[in-house]
Amino acid sequence: MAKKVCWAIIFITIAINVVMLQWTIEAYLGLEFDKIFIYSPIAVGSSIIALITFFRWKKLEYSDDK
Repeated sequence: MAKKVCWAIIFITIAINVVMLQWTIEAYLGLEFDKIFIYSPIAVGSSIIALITFFRWKKLEYSDDK
C-alpha cells in the first residue's frame, strides 16, 4: 500500500510541476515578473518532493523485508 501512495504523490507533484512551468512561461511572456517568483518556487518544491518520494519508494521496493 505504501508503494501505491508513493506513486500517487510522485504523479501529483509532477502534474503540479508541469502546470507551474506552464504558468511561469506564460507569466514571463506576459511580462508579469512578480508571478514568476511565485510559480517557480512552487515548481522547485514539487520537484524536490517528487525526488524525495522516489527515493522513499526505491527504498520500499528494494528492501529485503517482503
